[in-house]
Amino acid sequence: MITKIALPLLVISLLSVAFIADNKTVSKPQAKTGFAVVELFTSEGCSSCPPADVLLAQIEKESQNKPVYLLAFHVDYWDRLGWKDRFSSATFSSRQNQYANWLNLKTVYTPQVVVNGSREFIGSEENIFRNSIKTALAKPSPGNLTVSTSKTDKSNLVLNYNTDQPTDGYSLAVALVIAKASNQVLKGENKGKILSHVQIVSQFETVALGGKNNGTVNVPINQVNGEQPTELIAFLQNNKTGTITAATRMNNLLDHELSHKSGR
Repeated sequence: MITKIALPLLVISLLSVAFIADNKTVSKPQAKTGFAVVELFTSEGCSSCPPADVLLAQIEKESQNKPVYLLAFHVDYWDRLGWKDRFSSATFSSRQNQYANWLNLKTVYTPQVVVNGSREFIGSEENIFRNSIKTALAKPSPGNLTVSTSKTDKSNLVLNYNTDQPTDGYSLAVALVIAKASNQVLKGENKGKILSHVQIVSQFETVALGGKNNGTVNVPINQVNGEQPTELIAFLQNNKTGTITAATRMNNLLDHELSHKSGR
């Protein structure tokens, strides 16, 4: 059963992870041949979510070396119903509510997928899921985005960005991502199951760009769950419509070193 929940008033809180970027790295701009930013809103407390999590993992394997950017946001409004998802955050629930406003939806629900900020559907609907990615990849990107990191300390990441598209009315979104994790659920609708996840968002920040095509933003870093992020995904999003117009990634955020694989 797909569970829909009336829009709550959420207090934004931030889940984040700790790592040190000792080396400066630069992402390469993607070719303007299309991309897909895929956001899955899910929860370990939702019995309808595991099939969507499995599908996301399948697509993750199939999308290697493609400009497909997968993000699993674990919402927190299921936490009060018997099981607290250790990856959940009110920040992620708030983001889902923002999409409800952008896309004129009366409710939020799980599992929900949004592609490039402009199309949403039930996350377990495989044909729609795959076709939405295919359609997004076939549409030329309106702009390029590159990001680089400077040396940081344990609590702050300095991220430099550059884009060739207008940024008035746009924000830079930055997600730190854990590659995979699993958890045994002891209560709630998925009681007794061991659930596996991929592309788990551990920290998410948005910064209004105010028309600046290049600049520097600071991303605060804090410890959570003892998990190490393996990827940074950044993209440009229209503040009024939610449409995403450019994206890039930086991989291998391990051993206190950042390397990149951009446009792939």
